[in-house]
Amino acid sequence: MSDWPLGVFASIDAGLGVAWPVIRELGVPTIQLHAPHAGNRTQQAAETFAAQLREQGIRCTAVFGGFDGESYADIPTVVRTVGLVPEATRAARLAEMLEISDFAKWLGVDCVALHLGFVPHDASDPDYASIVDVTRQLCDHCRDNDQFLHLETGQETAAGLLAFIDAVDRANLKINFDPANMILYGAGDPIEALRQLGPHVRSIHCKDALASDQPGVTWGQEVPLGDGDVGMETYLKTLAEIGYTGPLTIEREIPEDPARQKAEIGAAIELLTRLKADLGKS
Repeated sequence: MSDWPLGVFASIDAGLGVAWPVIRELGVPTIQLHAPHAGNRTQQAAETFAAQLREQGIRCTAVFGGFDGESYADIPTVVRTVGLVPEATRAARLAEMLEISDFAKWLGVDCVALHLGFVPHDASDPDYASIVDVTRQLCDHCRDNDQFLHLETGQETAAGLLAFIDAVDRANLKINFDPANMILYGAGDPIEALRQLGPHVRSIHCKDALASDQPGVTWGQEVPLGDGDVGMETYLKTLAEIGYTGPLTIEREIPEDPARQKAEIGAAIELLTRLKADLGKS
């Protein structure tokens, strides 16, 4: 497969990402998969879906975890509800991520990913060490399954994320870089962050956003690819600079609207195809 194959963030049953019929129509060669509901995470279900992927000539490059009770209504709600950071749900969500890792192994995928949540900025925070520990536990399970664990960017600055990766100290801990999330959360300039995080970036999202007038306090706004503040041409040039050769995975969550999904993601595919050609990527 050539450098920068196109892809989309997809879903079987969870209502997040592009629906399977739309994926077939778009004809992309790769997907990242939002983990299916627990009842559909069996070995038989994984093998059935793997066969469907082979039939369509599609490669799944990552399985993303997500949890009941998470809400992205606003930034304070994200702090309280998202990922493995909230203490009340941490143990149960870790157990679920271990199951998702096993599902990904049955699917033949060497990468599991998630939004970890808002890691405290101060390493001396009483909760920091326990978040490091739970991340190590998940990394070790993924290692035993011959997998990488990717943390999605957004909540932390590049410097904060680098410090956390150093603290966890696991060779299979990597980054899924999402430039729009840096803008949405007010976590810093995405291009500069990509340069800083480059050695750890093993997968990426192509997503765009407009900055909030109160960065870090209120949300920015997600917009169609090319309409936001990321600067997709500069983004792809920087991916080339850091030596990234993996998929360009388009993430655009428009639940329950297949026609809009197809139109917007189709336009994103056209944009990325043109930018790839301009940079000499086939």
